[in-house]
Amino acid sequence: MHKFILLSLVFVCLFSCKKEEEPVVADKLLQLSSIRVGTYNLDLHDKEKNKQAPVESPVVISFSAPLDTSTVRSSVTLLKGTEAVSMQFFYLDTNKAISAQSLQALDNNTAYRLVIANTIRGKEGEKYPGIEVEFTTQKGALTITSFTIGDQNALGTNRIQNINRNLQIEVGFSHLVDPQTITNDNIKVVSAGGPSAALTFGIGDDGKTLTISSQEPLEHFTKYTLFFLSLLQGTDGEVFTAINRDFYTAVDIAPKFPLLSDDALLTLIQEKTFTYFWDFAHPVSGMARERDNSGDIVTTGGSGFGLMAILVGIERNFISRTEGIEGLTRIVNFLKTADRFHGAWPHWMNGSTGKVVPFSANDDGGDLVETSFLVQGLLTVRQYLNPADAVELQLAQQITTLWEEVEWDWYTRGGKDVLYWHWSPRVEWAMNFELRGYNEALITYVLAASSPTHPITTSVYQNGWAQNSHFSNGKSFYGIRLPLGFDYGGPLFFAHYSFLGLDPRKLQDTYANYWEQNVNHTLINRAHALQNPGNFVGYGPQNWGFTASDNQDGYSAHSPTNDLGVITPTAAISSLPYTPEYSMEAIRFFYYNIGDKTWGPYGFYDAFNVTRGWFGKSYLAIDQGPMIAMIENYRSALLWNTFMSAPEVKAGLTKLNFTY
Repeated sequence: MHKFILLSLVFVCLFSCKKEEEPVVADKLLQLSSIRVGTYNLDLHDKEKNKQAPVESPVVISFSAPLDTSTVRSSVTLLKGTEAVSMQFFYLDTNKAISAQSLQALDNNTAYRLVIANTIRGKEGEKYPGIEVEFTTQKGALTITSFTIGDQNALGTNRIQNINRNLQIEVGFSHLVDPQTITNDNIKVVSAGGPSAALTFGIGDDGKTLTISSQEPLEHFTKYTLFFLSLLQGTDGEVFTAINRDFYTAVDIAPKFPLLSDDALLTLIQEKTFTYFWDFAHPVSGMARERDNSGDIVTTGGSGFGLMAILVGIERNFISRTEGIEGLTRIVNFLKTADRFHGAWPHWMNGSTGKVVPFSANDDGGDLVETSFLVQGLLTVRQYLNPADAVELQLAQQITTLWEEVEWDWYTRGGKDVLYWHWSPRVEWAMNFELRGYNEALITYVLAASSPTHPITTSVYQNGWAQNSHFSNGKSFYGIRLPLGFDYGGPLFFAHYSFLGLDPRKLQDTYANYWEQNVNHTLINRAHALQNPGNFVGYGPQNWGFTASDNQDGYSAHSPTNDLGVITPTAAISSLPYTPEYSMEAIRFFYYNIGDKTWGPYGFYDAFNVTRGWFGKSYLAIDQGPMIAMIENYRSALLWNTFMSAPEVKAGLTKLNFTY
């Protein structure tokens, strides 16, 4: 029996040894796909690459397979030093990802360690060997919590104006400010085109309040920009995002020039403005240059204004009568040989040759409006001349010839009931600009009707000039009724160019009383500055006037409906006859209070825009001329009386049913 059992065991052993050894089945493992904080991906091996983790975003841990969520809470820990961060766990992507959200925002600029223990399991029991990943949160943000410039809150978007030149700024920050970063390199106050202001800094006892003051008074009536650069930072490395804030200093009301009587001030303005048309006149032709940098280009309309300026120069003893007559003769002799197109001069000419200089691609012929401004000046000169003097009589006769050679009726384009602005022998009527009111061209129709040789009919005035959707108005703006023209009146040159010679004081026709028109137009223009709907800087009862002029971007016909923040001194000054008190206030302001910025070799510069930090340094003939002429009309009515004495003008006005 024992032998049988032994043999059986041997058999079993032998049989077992012949079978192949069965393999041990390996445990399935979870694969870690990624770890990110918010959208910031962590490097799983190099903590030096994990320096910018956000502080308010969850830690998202993604695996290759669904998890046994019951193992997560005990297996995933976020540590700050040795302290565990309280977390809430959520599951994403069919439980393949964990979203671990801290109950409070993480600390800025702080090292954290994410521990995933080997006790975490997959849904099918998959194991994970465990990992530790270190990261550092991003530096905190240094932000501004309070901000005043002067006594004005600078945290909003309001324009900060009228700041004392002895600058005081106070800024409150969210964190302690690193004093080493408070420097004139990191905090700047700069004016347009100017150097940085020297600043003094102080930090309050709380370490968060910064005071800034200027070491010297800032420029008055100037746009400044306060820059905080990103190099500013907190004591714990908090990062500051660069910002800037504009502000505007108040006007220094101290007179910039010695005080004068109003009469003497007006004389000074006229005398300085006169030099533009005399000293700066083109040396060959005597014509007015278009602007102070236009070289040989002279302007027809501006030269008409310049003719009137020469008469003022004679009357005010800026030059002798002999000098004036010589200058006038030079201009008339030039005009006799200059390019003309059916009697009309072009807008621009070469002051040496008299050849047309194209104003635009198709504007290379006659310009009837510019011609009318020139003829207004020529007729005023003719009426001023003394027929008892042989030289002056001859000059007057030459002017009459030029005047009578203008073919006003040709510019009706074959007998239409409207005048056309342009004609060119090259492109003929391609400009196709009908002259319809109401604008600056009333004088064009008056002279066309007054011509003894080429007159228009009354119907051209009635059906051309006066028939337009923006001719009659009758509405009130800022409580002021406007008889004619665009809403709010348009640019103020409408009240100037035609009325340097044409006397509006008693001028009336079927459509309007032109004194009321011009006075109310001016009052509306000023009222717009007082209302200041665009919140532009510096507007007020002394600083107003919107008309065509240069601006910081080029040139524009500024008006209440095209308000770009630009004040053009000629607008208020040339309105002196209409609003003497208000215009005189503006004149005193422009000269005494801001004359250091607006007054130059030929009188007032063209325009300025405080909001944009721009004070122009240019001169334009069409802006200079109305000032000297309208000041004289206010003082003596010289030009009004002289022009209106022309018998042809009287006949033309009567023909058009004007009373005057």
